[in-house]
Amino acid sequence: MTLEHVAIWTTRLDELRDFYVKFFNGTCSAKYINPTTRFESYFIRFDNGARLELMKKPEVPENLNNPIDQYLGIIHIAFAAGSMAEVDRMCETMRDAGCKILRGPRKTGDGYYEFETLDPDNNRLEICSVWSE
Repeated sequence: MTLEHVAIWTTRLDELRDFYVKFFNGTCSAKYINPTTRFESYFIRFDNGARLELMKKPEVPENLNNPIDQYLGIIHIAFAAGSMAEVDRMCETMRDAGCKILRGPRKTGDGYYEFETLDPDNNRLEICSVWSE
C-alpha cells in the first residue's frame, strides 16, 4: 500500500497553499470549488508522488488542538530532506522567513536528524534526514 494523500481543513487556503509550495517545492493543482456546498480545495503534489489536500468550508470550526502539547491522533507530517545539510538549510530558510522552530536541528534517538516547525495553521511538521557521521 502507498499513502496517497493527507487532508487538512483550513481557513487560510491560499496561505497554506503558498507555504507548502514555497518551502517544500510542491506543485499545486487548480482550485476546486463546489458552489453548492461552498467547499474549496487544492491538491499539493510532491516529487515522490505524495499529496496534501488543503480544504476549506465556511462551517468547519477552528482547530482547538494545542500545537505544542502532544495529544492522541495525528501529531505531525514529516518531510524527508536529502541530507543533514539540507535539514540545516531548510531550518535556516524557514527561521529567516519567520517560521517558528520548535526543536532542532538535532539527532534523535531513532537515528534521524531533524527539526520541528509549524505551518501557518499550527500543524506540526518535521523535516528530517537519516543521521550520518
